[in-house]
Amino acid sequence: MQNTVKTRSGLTLIVPDAAEDKKITEGALADPDAQPLTDEQIKRLRPTRLRGRPLGTGKKMQLTLRIDTEVIDYFKQSGEGWQTRMNDVLRDWVASR
Repeated sequence: MQNTVKTRSGLTLIVPDAAEDKKITEGALADPDAQPLTDEQIKRLRPTRLRGRPLGTGKKMQLTLRIDTEVIDYFKQSGEGWQTRMNDVLRDWVASR
């Protein structure tokens, strides 16, 4: 009989029994290109990129703002970072006052 686990999202996962798990492990260890990391290698691991958005300065406020479509399209055409560029333009305008 297969062991199953139900996830919070409702998916049912089939979990291998001990004998099947042993065969899987033996097969993986037999592959010279897929050897497990040593404890020393695991200690040296560092994420190359953190997940999610980078940490901000804590000086920004999230709000809902209605802006003309053509203005948004203009900034979006310049690619990623368009919101930052839009913020920079507004900051420059405030500084000029």
